[in-house]
Amino acid sequence: MLAALGVVFGDIGTSPLYSMQTVFAIDHHTAVPSRDNVIGIISLVIWSILLIVCIKYVTLVMRADNGGEGGILALMALLQRHIPSRCRLAAVTMGIGMVGAALFYGDSMITPAISVMSALEGAAVIDPGLTRMVLPAAVVILTALFVIQQRGTAVIGRAFGPIMLVWFISIAALGAPWILRCPQILMALSPQWALLFVLERPWTAFVAMGAVVLTVTGAEALYADMGHFGSRRVRIAWFSVVLPALMLNYLGQGAMIILHPAWIDNPFFRTAPQWAQVPLVVIATLATIIASQAVISGTFSVSHQASRLGLLPRFSIRHTSREEGGQIYIPEVNWMLYLGVLLLIGAFRTSARLSTAYGLAVTGTLLLTTALFLILVRLVWDWSWWRVLPIAVVIGGLELSLLAANLLKITSGGWIPLVIAGAIIVIMTAWRKGTAFVVSSRASAEGPLDDFLARIKDDRPTRVPGLAIYPHPGRVTTPLALRNNIQFNHVLHEHNVIISMVDENISHIPHRDRIRVTDLGDPDDGIAYVECHVGFADSQNIPSALALVMDQLPDPRMHMQEAVYFLSVANIRRADDTDPLASRCPMATWRRLVYLTLSRNQADRTTAFRIPRTRSVVLGDVITV
Repeated sequence: MLAALGVVFGDIGTSPLYSMQTVFAIDHHTAVPSRDNVIGIISLVIWSILLIVCIKYVTLVMRADNGGEGGILALMALLQRHIPSRCRLAAVTMGIGMVGAALFYGDSMITPAISVMSALEGAAVIDPGLTRMVLPAAVVILTALFVIQQRGTAVIGRAFGPIMLVWFISIAALGAPWILRCPQILMALSPQWALLFVLERPWTAFVAMGAVVLTVTGAEALYADMGHFGSRRVRIAWFSVVLPALMLNYLGQGAMIILHPAWIDNPFFRTAPQWAQVPLVVIATLATIIASQAVISGTFSVSHQASRLGLLPRFSIRHTSREEGGQIYIPEVNWMLYLGVLLLIGAFRTSARLSTAYGLAVTGTLLLTTALFLILVRLVWDWSWWRVLPIAVVIGGLELSLLAANLLKITSGGWIPLVIAGAIIVIMTAWRKGTAFVVSSRASAEGPLDDFLARIKDDRPTRVPGLAIYPHPGRVTTPLALRNNIQFNHVLHEHNVIISMVDENISHIPHRDRIRVTDLGDPDDGIAYVECHVGFADSQNIPSALALVMDQLPDPRMHMQEAVYFLSVANIRRADDTDPLASRCPMATWRRLVYLTLSRNQADRTTAFRIPRTRSVVLGDVITV
């Protein structure tokens, strides 16, 4: 649970740093810090957290885990298992999942930048001359954070957990004295003040909602990070530590603003006594580094799921824990995020400017997750309408209002996460369409496996000693490497194993349930077929999978240490516009170029399958796209 504090709650736990400052800074102080405005806004903040985080995510949505994995893609995969693939609703859920994941990427680049910069800007409260040091210090800190990602979230969580515990104790301690000085702020606990604020000052409330959403940033990362630590630990940490600390701090900031309306320039640091401001800047900086960790690890999870669901190409995934399958590190994603964060810091230079780009991706993802969850509970869990409608009206209505308010930010920076999300959607759609075309073209080149086995039986090719292993997508067609080995080398190994790694729409499959072995109809031909079923959080380790079934293969004398791996590789090249084969590909020229670029730069299959390079042979064919 302590490690979960250090990874899962960093984003939402550091939102008090900048959210209230943004509320009263929007549109040249449209939200005047009067008593009624402050109580109304704090009530909006509290009930947004209670409805969206406590009720929606922690209580409801986290029950919709896909074998322990969370996030909008895990939710989409859970739905896909229960909806016929050719049903229109299946296409709708796939589209919602893709857009939600793309928006999450947009959010994941902004969060580290705004979190670290907002903490470092607290130094300006102590000494305005330190302002010029914020930018270079943020670059150094974020560089160090992205460098240590390869150590794994478990190690990072154990290091960060105690710091976050100190952080939550500190922000609770900052808020409590101000509540005692101005107990009338406790009226904000009643939802009637939020409703009165909306009804009496609708435009002010609408504009303020664009900043109120900052208090629930990290809710989707909380759900996506669930696979790293398990839902039970996340729930206990939320209700016992995080929620009470956030409530006390927001109430305390509201009480301070009522007593000192001029202190809205940086209300979080103003709540601290002067002697505590230097250590508070230090602990806040550490906490915002950890806030960045929450969204980085969540992005690893989303990227892994997207790759295994066929939405993105293969990544060089490194599993960093033997106990938790969801704890992974993806170098490509890590450095892509790092580059994006540096570009955003260089372009906006302050957290106040960055806040104009923040929120739109968050609210879009919140709303899309709600849509998928409502489809799930109605069609799969068979909830009655009287249980579904209150969620749709209350929580969905609140999130729709937050999204509408954030549309005001599009021209001032909100377009940035939309552009990032749009680029991710283009990549996903190009990869899906290109992969479908290549799979179809490859199947025609491979030919039926049964016909190939019949020819082998008649031709009786020369046999050579040893074990040859052919990774292949399925049982229907012949591996290109197997066909080419006979065609070019005119030999067949004494023992041959065709193995398929079958991805399932669940996160984990126990080892005892993964493997199925068949002799393909003739136990004497020396060719066996192994089907290994894996979840999207499981490793695709072919040597380990075969080690589980060596005693089930036809000849027990086969040794894995002597096996040679033959990889069937389709060399994909671009077709000329005059090439008649180009017309077969149902993709625009620019989309084909995107697919070719992704295909050429995806992770090597020897890495993905944990195959020793020194005993690997590549054979294949050319496919024109």
